[in-house]
Amino acid sequence: MASLYTHRAENVRKTWLLMTVFFLLVIAIGFGAAYYFDTPWILYGAAGFAVSMNIVAYWNSASIALSSARARKVSYEELPELHRAVENLAITAGLPKPEVYVIDDPAPNAFATGRDPKHSAIAVTTGLLAMLDKTELEGVLAHELSHIGNRDILVMTVAVVLVGVIAVLGDIAWRMSVFGGSDNNNKNPVMIIAFIVGMIFAPIAAQLMQLAISRKREFLADASGALLTRYPDGLSRALAKIGGYSAPMQHTSSATAHLFISNPFGKSQKGNFVAKLFATHPPVEERIAALQSLHV
Repeated sequence: MASLYTHRAENVRKTWLLMTVFFLLVIAIGFGAAYYFDTPWILYGAAGFAVSMNIVAYWNSASIALSSARARKVSYEELPELHRAVENLAITAGLPKPEVYVIDDPAPNAFATGRDPKHSAIAVTTGLLAMLDKTELEGVLAHELSHIGNRDILVMTVAVVLVGVIAVLGDIAWRMSVFGGSDNNNKNPVMIIAFIVGMIFAPIAAQLMQLAISRKREFLADASGALLTRYPDGLSRALAKIGGYSAPMQHTSSATAHLFISNPFGKSQKGNFVAKLFATHPPVEERIAALQSLHV
């Protein structure tokens, strides 16, 4: 039977799988570029780069994610109520208190990051703090602490670096293939076509890597957060307010979108099959309905 512990183990396996797929994709890009430009050192460089980026992703992805979101660390004296709420919920959850960050942005949102509970952080926007009441804010914080407790943050945070790097490498290789001026008259045309097609679809591969992080994690974190506060209505009302805010965040990217409690690009188009297929979050309406069916 599935349990929280099997979910944690699954996230560890997903992290290793993500890092392995990343390594293979970079090697494939390097091999294609080396063949296309008849320069073997490109493949060797790709292998070294893939290994180094996996190391960076595991150890430093949290700081990269926080920096990308322009989050700043806040002291207890600056926001004592926020710190107390995080500390009390962390004690209840049996977790170390995460570091607390704030993002200066009117859009209500939040995310958790870090490689494990001892090296974790929670970031909330100023818009979230202004919009939510105490119980709603506690619901959001409990949701993010659940991501930490469930070990979602490991695979979610590592993906920030790896997905972004794959997309950038694909773009660079594509530009090199177009403007590099290589003489390909004596090369296998099938290999050349495969390389160019691969460069075109590299960003899609990166997106699929991101979607491999199951959207079920949000439902689990919602349920775990509701159990933590014993008040599902708090998170339910918070999600309704967050989902009702249509404007996107000022500084975000597709590489970090999956970290947030809600889509940082604003409201998605309802009924758009393609948008739903590539969405990093389940619809807010479905999450609220799931919360309202809970009995805690």
